[in-house]
Amino acid sequence: MRLSDVSAHTLSSPIDPPQERHFLGGSRRLLKRDAILVVVETTDGAVGYAPAGASSSAMREYFDDASHSDFAGLVEEEVAPHVLGEEIETAADLHALVDEAGLPPFLESQAAAPLDVAFYDLLGKERGAPVYDLLADGGDVTTELPLYASAGMYMEPEGYAEQAKAIQDRGFGGYKYRPGIGIEEDLRTLELIREAVGPEMDVMIDAHTWWKLRDHSYSFEEVVDLVNRMAEFDPYWLEEPVEPADYDAYTRLAEEVDVPLAGGESEETPAGLVTLAETGAVSFLQGDVRHHRGFTGCWEAVEACVGRDVTYVPHQFGTQLGLAANAHLTAAAPGSELLECPVFGDDTAGMYPFPLAEEILVDPLDVSDGTLTVPDGPGLGVEVDVDVLDRYPHIEGPWTEFHYDED
Repeated sequence: MRLSDVSAHTLSSPIDPPQERHFLGGSRRLLKRDAILVVVETTDGAVGYAPAGASSSAMREYFDDASHSDFAGLVEEEVAPHVLGEEIETAADLHALVDEAGLPPFLESQAAAPLDVAFYDLLGKERGAPVYDLLADGGDVTTELPLYASAGMYMEPEGYAEQAKAIQDRGFGGYKYRPGIGIEEDLRTLELIREAVGPEMDVMIDAHTWWKLRDHSYSFEEVVDLVNRMAEFDPYWLEEPVEPADYDAYTRLAEEVDVPLAGGESEETPAGLVTLAETGAVSFLQGDVRHHRGFTGCWEAVEACVGRDVTYVPHQFGTQLGLAANAHLTAAAPGSELLECPVFGDDTAGMYPFPLAEEILVDPLDVSDGTLTVPDGPGLGVEVDVDVLDRYPHIEGPWTEFHYDED
């Protein structure tokens, strides 16, 4: 195929009124959610779609010296000229062309990701096959995927418990939340959640706030003690309890606690995901097709899990287009089936309103009793509602702000 056009559109879904979430030593102000939709057209008139990263602020939350504020421009102005008009037969051809742009490894990984996903969407449409069949290449696929609900962000312990029960009532078998309100309150939160949902529901802890609290950040020794106390309440995993790329800390923590560790969403490249898997410290590896060179890069991470006691479980915290893309990867990946499903809305179960997340698709994904049926149509198997380009114009500025008491 030959590409005739690559466009990247930044969309904004306002959170009105803005929400304040308090953590230990500060607060987080939620203003909106951003999403980037990448549209790729071929000289034959076919169109492929892909999600890209969430927002500049979301990226800065994890990485230094990187921003999504001009990511759409980077894709269109610096990357697209290298891929337009060229004959592309395989994903490897596409990645070789993207590499010609000479971007830093992190931005290169980010920029290649949506083009790779859109390429597979186009290839599937060309061959009349879903992406998961292209990835599996004759291997087994799993098209009924259990979802765990991703919500819970900075609230009183009782609020987390109430939300967990509401999510359980929706049929989800797992609930992930984000602590960071103080060591004893974090422990009490997990205790109340377990009381609310009973022993059957999986409870995941996304602990990335623990090392971002500035002067209040938990020390390694405090993390070890807290996690060992949390073990009584049987958490399914502990996600990003130490800073990304601190593989020694991951390894030391794994040796001192009995709770399985998870990580990977903050790795800059697929090579970082592979390195993290090879440490043996994490039980769950969390790449994301929106960030880690698309299906091609994440498949490297999937293969790194084979033969190791590591399960690939994608990170997914964007729109339903991103959920569909990561679902195709999970369906094809050997040994993987669990998938993250963020729950948005203004009710008890929802984290915050983000209607664009669903409205980006003409028809919602098929989710019933906490299980996703992966779309089986050609390519990604979903129809993007291009009217969202008009309904959700980009709003300048960060989507979230962090304020610390000492500022």
